[in-house]
Amino acid sequence: MAPTRDGFGKGLVEAGDADPRVVALCADLSESTRMEAFQKKYPGRFVEVGVAEQNLAALGSGFAAAGKIPFIASYAAFSPGRNNEQIRTTISLNHVPVKIIGCHAGVSVGPDGATHQALEDIALMRIQPHMTVISPCDSEEARKATLEVAKTSEPVYIRLTREKTPIMTSAETPFEIGKAQVFWKPVNNEQIIVDRNAVVIFAVGPLVYNALRAAQELEKAEVRATVVNVHTIKPLDQETIIREARAAGAALTVEEHQIAGGMGSAIAELLAANYPIPIEFIGVHDMFGQSGNPDELIEHYGMGISHIVEAAKKVIGRKQNI
Repeated sequence: MAPTRDGFGKGLVEAGDADPRVVALCADLSESTRMEAFQKKYPGRFVEVGVAEQNLAALGSGFAAAGKIPFIASYAAFSPGRNNEQIRTTISLNHVPVKIIGCHAGVSVGPDGATHQALEDIALMRIQPHMTVISPCDSEEARKATLEVAKTSEPVYIRLTREKTPIMTSAETPFEIGKAQVFWKPVNNEQIIVDRNAVVIFAVGPLVYNALRAAQELEKAEVRATVVNVHTIKPLDQETIIREARAAGAALTVEEHQIAGGMGSAIAELLAANYPIPIEFIGVHDMFGQSGNPDELIEHYGMGISHIVEAAKKVIGRKQNI
């Protein structure tokens, strides 16, 4: 168990070791965003901006224009929440390689409550031209994502969480920007193409774990569930998503984000244009968050294992009625 932000902190130091152009800018949250280790090792390459997220984005753009590889970090509610216009105008429009790190995303921030629980950030970022959007499933994947984005010439948004969550990948697990990964295949998968009791679950972030647990439960009910880790929301891995959707004939998306505009919306757009099938959505349905225990909030907003199981059965029922 480890927060995805921990993996980012480790990856940032490794990226700094590998490339002296890597710099870090923070909005008064170096400990919370895990930039602290980079700050201690490379104090001359770290800038404390203070509680000024608009300046954070603009400074990041300037560093990138000067040939640096800037990582800018704050809570996702504030960056990209508060400074969305500066990200749009100084980063995306100018197409500069600023790496935007949004920490404490989702309701699992817990007691901090609605003001700090970013549930709109994926939507804000994925509609911006040039922007790559990544939401790692665990701490190790966050480390790898950080290292990979440091090598790109594109603006990137990485979404991170506060709470400790299960580590599902290892140092050997492949990671490539824009390449979704099948994490779970049902038993006797060769029969899935003709199986009316099949579903593909597209999941993102730490809720990939809940999707995997749900797939185990569904297997007991003779439901064949494939689980795909869609760590890169933009650009989507169209080949993998369409292939798995075609094989299952029914889809379910799982994310700790508003249903509108999130990963589920992106997949629905893709499938509507290429292979329309019944689809259901697990996430937050047009509501703000609230203070509470992270696990309780996941359940309250319908993102628990049992909710995924029920949604999977529902979408299979829709498929069978076609």
